[in-house]
Amino acid sequence: MFVRLSAAIAAVCLLGSPALGQGAAKPTDPQIAHIAYTAGVIDIAAAKQAMTKASHKDVKAFAADMLRDHEAVNKQALDLVKKLKVTPEDNDTSKALTKQAADKHAELEKLKGAEFDKAYAANEVAYHKAVNGALETLLIPNAGNAELKSLLQTGLKIFQGHQQHAEHVAAALK
Repeated sequence: MFVRLSAAIAAVCLLGSPALGQGAAKPTDPQIAHIAYTAGVIDIAAAKQAMTKASHKDVKAFAADMLRDHEAVNKQALDLVKKLKVTPEDNDTSKALTKQAADKHAELEKLKGAEFDKAYAANEVAYHKAVNGALETLLIPNAGNAELKSLLQTGLKIFQGHQQHAEHVAAALK
């Protein structure tokens, strides 16, 4: 139930935003850059929270991987937008993602031990599924700049690996 709810909420935030819903204008490269960067910032914050709250060694190791990988991808994204002289543009989707993440952070903050570990791992599975889906169906297809599209495609490969890793960690905690 928790995983399905998290996945549904994340998917609504990513795909159901008024700015990016059906019939709305396609996201621009500056909006896509901001959405992708925001998604990375959210997972960096979640990883930092897990590094301090997790009790299981595999959860802590997974969080360390998330921190390292998402910081590296976000650095590449920042370097690219500077090179292209593009200013990422805040939008309804990135705002909804930020709000959802703040709510989830507060929810997880109340948990301890194995309860935190299971909830964090389940949320990471759901979050990566939603982000990967948005990358595949929305962000990559609508990216106009070839370098941005390439970075998003590279990120997708990395994040698909994250999803599999999160699924493995979550299964081990049951």
